[in-house]
Amino acid sequence: MKKIIVPVDFSEHSEFALEAAASLAQKYGSELIVLHMLELSNAIISSASETLNQEAVFYLKLAEQKFESFLDKPYLEGLKLTPIVKHFKVWSEVNLVAAEHQADLIIMGSQGASGIKEVFVGSNTEKVVRHSEIPVLVIKHNPILMDFENVVFACDFSEETVEPYLRAKAIFDLLGTKLHMVYVNSPDGNFRSSSEIDKRVSDFLGKAEGNLDNLNQVNIVSDYSIEKGILNFSNVIGADLIAVATHGRKGLSHIFEGSVSEDIANHSTLPVMTFKI
Repeated sequence: MKKIIVPVDFSEHSEFALEAAASLAQKYGSELIVLHMLELSNAIISSASETLNQEAVFYLKLAEQKFESFLDKPYLEGLKLTPIVKHFKVWSEVNLVAAEHQADLIIMGSQGASGIKEVFVGSNTEKVVRHSEIPVLVIKHNPILMDFENVVFACDFSEETVEPYLRAKAIFDLLGTKLHMVYVNSPDGNFRSSSEIDKRVSDFLGKAEGNLDNLNQVNIVSDYSIEKGILNFSNVIGADLIAVATHGRKGLSHIFEGSVSEDIANHSTLPVMTFKI
């Protein structure tokens, strides 16, 4: 884990993310790329007007001043840290910065959301989850401990989730984590018989691992919804983190089909890590 990106807006929750990133960076010698998006309008960025150019410079200088105080934290001492200010809008261009710097992980803080707001507006964290090609770790609270001893990896064991699973397994092997895979059979998903699920899991492990050695890590649960099943199972085993595979749906497909990963990221009190399918 060589590089970790932490998008910040100087809020309390982005400080939670920064502290979590610092904890991982200290363990693995990672570089922290702390990113702030000015979110200036296109009119200001592209204008030839001297007044608008001065306004852009003002906001840039203001962000640099905030960075200086925001990054003055004892837990950042001794870490390799690169602050970056961009004119971008957070949700779509973080992935470009990640690609440019060949980052391995994005860590963000989030308050979560509910109701109509999360469908039509959403949070910047949700939008990063939708667009990111690399794993995104969502932190909800002050990270007291970053030792992820038990991690729940939730997926439907379809062929398209094999690659996200392998990427997740590589990260959690590095972290020395015990991985618990879970399949939720629920009325709001494609309800399947026990024999259908068994075959699905066997096919998945055969493609992912080439054997069934990790069959004892698979847990089949039934619940009223996939989200509730994942959250309830995580609570029962005392999980430290929930990992989910996400399609990164955008636009109308997101509104009508929804995204379990974003629901989990919104409503879980545990940290959540997403892996793009």
